[in-house]
Amino acid sequence: MSKLTLPASHRSPGTSGYSTQEVADLLNIGPDHIRHYVRRDLLKPMRNGRGHFRFSFQDVVFLRTAKALRDASVGVRRSYRALTKLKAELAQFKSLSSVRIYADGHVVVVRDDDKAWEVESGQLTMDFSVQALAKNVAHLARASAGGGKPLDELDSDDWYNLGLDLEEVDPKQAPNAYREAVRLDAQNADAHVNLGRLYQLEGDVRRAKRHYELALAIAPTHELANYNLGTVFDELDDLDRAVTYYRKAPDIPDAHFNLSRLHELEGDEFNARRHLRMYENLLQDRD
Repeated sequence: MSKLTLPASHRSPGTSGYSTQEVADLLNIGPDHIRHYVRRDLLKPMRNGRGHFRFSFQDVVFLRTAKALRDASVGVRRSYRALTKLKAELAQFKSLSSVRIYADGHVVVVRDDDKAWEVESGQLTMDFSVQALAKNVAHLARASAGGGKPLDELDSDDWYNLGLDLEEVDPKQAPNAYREAVRLDAQNADAHVNLGRLYQLEGDVRRAKRHYELALAIAPTHELANYNLGTVFDELDDLDRAVTYYRKAPDIPDAHFNLSRLHELEGDEFNARRHLRMYENLLQDRD
């Protein structure tokens, strides 16, 4: 079976994410408290063209947890340990909308649809659903899209960036944002790639393939489009074409992982090991 990991394309230029003040207002905390976690390297927000912080939804979830710890009068050292561990735990989720963070006796527990696990010991008074927070942030994402322009004034890149934000907080609406992006600009290759990825994750391989091919007609060297089209052919057991497209995505680690696997199936141990080393090297470069 193919190892399918379908990352989103990068953000288009412009304002995206949530400002320090927007997050402060949403969570009812001071901007200085938010900047404190940035200085401690617990948060690493993006910056816009003016150098101002732009926070992701995962950052908002993290800060909501930090506020709960502070409100529960948890000591600084214990709080720092819990937040450091939580930061690593949250990174594994593609979507945080089904996550719940709560106190179970003397431990903090993170629960998703399948399992629950302890984050850090301590007497805490946290009990909040990330889904409820997501609804507020989804409203904020729409309100701040395109720098606060009305929805009917958003351009293709604005709708694309809104789609990225909605993937985290309102996944069912994200495809609509990408569809609007390509309606306004059929040449928006990144929007085609992300729309194709969502179709593929839903099992609609035919539509996924179409949008990847549209993206490549616009930008033939688009590595994510090439990689994702490779996964489509991988799923369809058209392995020769899968290899062809994986080779066109040399900077994507999982392209090499999949090439290693396919070479191993062919009995080509030399190239299997070579691509596995390239996969490991690319992962190390990203650490």
